[in-house]
Amino acid sequence: MELRGKNVPRLREVDDIERSTNKKARESWHVLTIMAEFIESIERLSEVRPAVSIFGSARTKPGHPDYQLCLDIARHLSDAGFAVISGGGPGIMEAANKGAYAGLSPSVGLNILLPHEQHGNEWQDISLQFRHFFARKVAFVKYADAYVVLPGGFGTLDELTEALTLMQTGKSRRMPIILVGKQFWSGFLAWISTQLVTDGMIAKHDVELMQLIDDPTDIVTAIEEFYKTNPKKPPTPEQQTDTYV
Repeated sequence: MELRGKNVPRLREVDDIERSTNKKARESWHVLTIMAEFIESIERLSEVRPAVSIFGSARTKPGHPDYQLCLDIARHLSDAGFAVISGGGPGIMEAANKGAYAGLSPSVGLNILLPHEQHGNEWQDISLQFRHFFARKVAFVKYADAYVVLPGGFGTLDELTEALTLMQTGKSRRMPIILVGKQFWSGFLAWISTQLVTDGMIAKHDVELMQLIDDPTDIVTAIEEFYKTNPKKPPTPEQQTDTYV
């Protein structure tokens, strides 16, 4: 393929036919496994509503204040009628599943296969296995009616900013995003306000997508109050096609 005098080869034009065929077969297999994960999540989770996705560090140990707080939050949510979705692993994920497992509503684990750190916890009423972060991240957003985010590392920040981006751009419906841990998140929120807003990287009202709440009862109340003033409506055909709903 010639593009303004540049040589931009296509896979079909590679001289090594065997390499070309192997590459297409490998990538096709990846696409099929991603499709399979989407189909299974639809089958297992589409009727498990309402639900709250909980995020936080996989490295938080039992007995840590954040672990104990997450247990309490998950139990309150579960008893209030919310299924709880976590990543299915240790740390905050385990606390979320354990708290929900003891409650009245389902405990859901979206497990990811990793070479280290991740192993499934035992407190899952519904357990799904993912090989691909992409399909797993879609499930976290698609089947949740709120996000509760406790202190965590890169993975936690990734899930948080992904949800914020989808809501900011209208690719997902707006839902409550609740940050838990005032001491942990205060600096992050201050940086967003003083740096991102000041520099025009985001709008001032984008900060309002997040709430900072530590009390489990208040978290449940905040989610319930949100849907009293913002009742869920059936998605339009356009929303079903273009957004995560």
